[in-house]
Amino acid sequence: MSGSVWSFVRKTYAITAMEVQKLRHDPTELATRAIQPALWLLIFGQVMARGHILDTGGIPYLDFLVPGILAQSVLFVSIFNGISVIWERDLGIVHKFLASPTPRAALVLGKGLAGAVRALTQAVVVLLLAELLGAHLRWSVAALTGVFVLIVFGATLFSTFSLLIACWVRTRERFMGVGQVLTMPLFFASSAIYPTALMPHWLQALAQFNPLTYQIDGLRAFLLPSEAAAPLGVATDLTVLAGVLVVLVVSCARAYPAIVR
Repeated sequence: MSGSVWSFVRKTYAITAMEVQKLRHDPTELATRAIQPALWLLIFGQVMARGHILDTGGIPYLDFLVPGILAQSVLFVSIFNGISVIWERDLGIVHKFLASPTPRAALVLGKGLAGAVRALTQAVVVLLLAELLGAHLRWSVAALTGVFVLIVFGATLFSTFSLLIACWVRTRERFMGVGQVLTMPLFFASSAIYPTALMPHWLQALAQFNPLTYQIDGLRAFLLPSEAAAPLGVATDLTVLAGVLVVLVVSCARAYPAIVR
């Protein structure tokens, strides 16, 4: 049993390492993707902080916003990760993967973890910018470790979701359209830029089923000193993210061969 688990881990790592190598050949992608979260913090965050429009429970708005924009950058990087599978299918690479002894779950999880590596580089940019803007964040080892874990969970989850979408739509044009349609509802139906208590009841109900809400709640628990910033609790956040990730990996592993049909 332990041998099969170790084999699965090694094959997952091999897929992750292969995907990360692609990132080294296109480092400009990270710079361009960092522009959007930077604009949210520099413009939206500064304006809303001066206006004192939203009640964030006594937490300075910029502090409240940083975890939300951090999660947003993870979402936006991860949700388009699946397009790589469509490119690989067109090049015949997916056929070779499926013909190899590598378990499909290892293929899916490896690609999802590679998306997490991309997201971690984005997170560094967002956190450094937040520090420059004067946000009051925790910088302890325990806090940063918790942030690291939540980013990995969230990015792997949304990357896997992206792969599942790619298996369903199977064309680049449809994939980009579906990805763009999904990102904004996921973002606005979460607590990224406003507390869920300010949402209408129907949107609060949707937010409870949104994994991004739980990632943001966990990030606030680790980054902000106020306990009121994370009402759901870290244990709940991690449990929900882990449960959704397992479901998505299993579902995507079963659907993965459909991409070549």
